Amino acid sequence: MPLLAVPSTSQLVIQILLLIALVVIGVMLTRSAAGARHQAIRRILLLAFVVFAAATVLFPQALTEVANLVGVGRGADLLLYAMVIAFLGYITTSYRRMSRMEDRIAQLSRQLALSTVVSPEPPGIRGGVKSPKDREGPESPS
Repeated sequence: MPLLAVPSTSQLVIQILLLIALVVIGVMLTRSAAGARHQAIRRILLLAFVVFAAATVLFPQALTEVANLVGVGRGADLLLYAMVIAFLGYITTSYRRMSRMEDRIAQLSRQLALSTVVSPEPPGIRGGVKSPKDREGPESPS
């Protein structure tokens, strides 16, 4: 098969689906975290993945039929493509989570450093010159 062969219509379907998935992952890398909404979407996708995995275990021939519909020869190949996309998604979310954690640790380290700074000048000294009261020495008890 030549390198630049024109794909069949069924192959074009899987190529478009895979490219869309890659674009979504790329967008996820550039977006900021959406908090609770983002976590809800992740949970829904995880649930969908579990249902999909259970369906492929119970009905392995169905995976091959779906693979043929989208232009992939075997169900195992479609499963491999899905796992690559899932893995890239996992890497993306892990990278974003680690970046946020590193930023938070840096912020906390700065706050800790600033809160534990010891003043270089003891009280009563301004600009390295003692006040007249401090020059005389300790006061004698009266």
